[in-house]
Amino acid sequence: MLDHRLAKPALPPCTVVLGAGFLGGAAADAIEAAGGRVERIGRAQVDLLADGAFDVLAEQLRPDDVLVVASAEAPCKDGRMLARNIAMMNTVVAALKRQPVAHVIYVSSDAVYRDKAEPLTETDCAEPGSLQGVMHLARERMLLDESGLPVGILRPTLVYGAKDPHNGYGPNRFRRLALDGKDITLVGDGEERRDHILVEDVGELIRRMVMHRSAGVLNAATGEVHSFREVAEMIAARVRMRIMIKGTERVGGMPHNGYRSFNPSATFYAFPDFRYTPLAEGLAKVHRHVTGG
Repeated sequence: MLDHRLAKPALPPCTVVLGAGFLGGAAADAIEAAGGRVERIGRAQVDLLADGAFDVLAEQLRPDDVLVVASAEAPCKDGRMLARNIAMMNTVVAALKRQPVAHVIYVSSDAVYRDKAEPLTETDCAEPGSLQGVMHLARERMLLDESGLPVGILRPTLVYGAKDPHNGYGPNRFRRLALDGKDITLVGDGEERRDHILVEDVGELIRRMVMHRSAGVLNAATGEVHSFREVAEMIAARVRMRIMIKGTERVGGMPHNGYRSFNPSATFYAFPDFRYTPLAEGLAKVHRHVTGG
């Protein structure tokens, strides 16, 4: 759950977005659209793995800034990547000790939760079953335990959007295949049911957390689940070419036991006027953005 440290929302003098790519870029866009000043810091400005990077980052921070940390090497697939991600957060923490800011928002992941048959909530045990989850949970704790600053943590589920850089299995890959006129191949019959969130919704939640200086934990998930086959069918229906959707023989177990859902009530408690974009509507928005029509 979130604790709003500002009852009346207000933009900070500057929001520094560290890692202004897919997720961070959406947050920066949302804050700028609300009239806020944003400083976007990517690897070109600060390489978090370089010697002395904490001094370089500290020089770009001010006491009244809000820092949004969205920089990570993801998905984290092995021990080497895990070590690099921890090293990156060590740089961030050292910079914050050198130059504290007013507030920190960390963009984490729902991978910190273990699987559960019922919808997940913010009070569920953070017991990750993957290196991706281990990485994010460790970085959360580093900020909470070492920075000495108020920290808000946002844990998005599967994110889709026009500028996705990973081409992961699901809406982003399916869209690219369909627009190229290629068939969509599912894992098994695509029967796993998952929650998918539009990247602009993630950006809007970060904006609200920035303006309220929200501390605590919030999941970013719509509360709706759809099978990957349903997702593929929604996407295929939007292209003019005939796209085949093919199942395959599944090798190995089904991720998350085929089901991973969330209870979004904490979002609506924190932000009563917020509305998640339904999947069909979000896919339509992405399609229009990519195709121009």
